[in-house]
Order: sequence, then C-alpha cells, then structure tokens
Amino acid sequence: MPINLSNLGFSVKLLFSGYLMAIAIGYGMALVQILFTHGMADGKFGLSIEDIVYSYYGNRSGSMLESKLNGSMKANASETDRFKIIQWVRDGADQAEYDISIKPLFEADCLPCHNGSMGGLPDFSKFEAIKERAQSDQGATFASLIRVSHIHLFGIAFIFMFVGGIFSLTSGVPMKLKCAAIIMPYVFLLLDITSWWLTKLNAHFALLVVAAGGGLAMAFVFMWVASMYEMWVLPRRLPFSDRRDALRRS
Repeated sequence: MPINLSNLGFSVKLLFSGYLMAIAIGYGMALVQILFTHGMADGKFGLSIEDIVYSYYGNRSGSMLESKLNGSMKANASETDRFKIIQWVRDGADQAEYDISIKPLFEADCLPCHNGSMGGLPDFSKFEAIKERAQSDQGATFASLIRVSHIHLFGIAFIFMFVGGIFSLTSGVPMKLKCAAIIMPYVFLLLDITSWWLTKLNAHFALLVVAAGGGLAMAFVFMWVASMYEMWVLPRRLPFSDRRDALRRS
C-alpha cells in the first residue's frame, strides 16, 4: 500500500500536525504584524492600497517624519508634540530651532526606541538621521528592501518546503492540482517580492502586492486544510481493515 497522509502512523501524524498548527499560528501573527506596521501608514487602522503605496512608494508630497507621526507612530506622541514637530519639519527642519525647542520632544517621545540600540530603527539621537527623514518621504529604502527580500526568500521558501512536503503525501487531490498547489507559493513569493520593488518605482504596482500576498495565503490555506483533512478526517471514512493497518504501523 502506498504511503499517504491517511495511513500514516499516529505519531507521525502528531508530528506533522504540530508543525502545521505552529506554522498556521505564525502565519496569523505575521498578518497581525503587517496590520500594525503597514496598516497605519495612512493614519487609519486597517490595511489599504494607500498603506501599501505609502510604505513602499512613499508620500512624496510630505516627509517620512510627518507620515509616521500621522500614521503608525501617532500614539507615541501627544497632539501638541506632534503638531510642533510637524510644523518644524514643514518650516525646513532648522538645526538651531531643533536644539532649542524640538530636541526635548524627540528625547521624550522618540528616543526610548530610536536610540541606536534597536536594530532596524533609525537613531534619533543623531540630528543627521532626523534631518534625513524630514525630507520628502520616498517610502522604503533600497537597503531595507534588500534586507527584507532576502529574509523572505530564505524564510518563506524554507517553510513551504515542509508544508509542501507534507501536502505532497495527500492521496485525494488530483495530481495536476497537487503540483499546481505545491509550486504556487514559490511563484507568488517571487511575485510578491518583485511587486515591492516595482511599487517603490511606481505606485500603480501596489495592487500587485495585494494580489501576490492573497495568492500566497490561498495556496497556504489550501495545502493546510487538505493535509489536516487527510490525516484526521479521511481515516474515519476508510474501511476498517485500512484503519487497522494504519494503527499497526503507529
């Protein structure tokens, strides 16, 4: 009898199911993380096309500082402090005025995190870092895109190697559909990362980010559900002799 998910031993099913459950929770946490990082880029809760445009292309009519203070960083400063900093940015971000009246605001509201000790966050203890982000908001930097791209290529490809490996043992999915489902996460992963770079260059590609991310999620859900179904639901519908053989192997 060929090996498939429905006739695996109980211990192997527990191993595969534990992995799939952990990955599903991690995937959910990743979506929540995206909601709280990119989802506030336009100052409104919830992920939208505008959030994606601001995150990658930028809001080139204003500065990054202003975009962040009106978006994801809005809760970290009082209304008065935000108004003073934004007004200072719009007036040209003069260093003399910064030293007199704006620096204490950054020290109170920003430096607890932006102090150079947390990787990935700009160091606002240096005026040059503040000045740079007081210019027109150009969105994600090329350096950050390179860093995030290589992390996603390594991490997500590695995850789907195991998810796809488990799914490949299904017996009730037609072969053509199975092959398509296994390869699609890699196609959508490459499309997703490519869309970030394209959106950095042209805001109209933001829709491609949504399409690629949605395709990746659908491929994951399909393989996850099919795998769990064949491990725990399908065996109950098999003839008694098949269930007995599976129990002996466990």
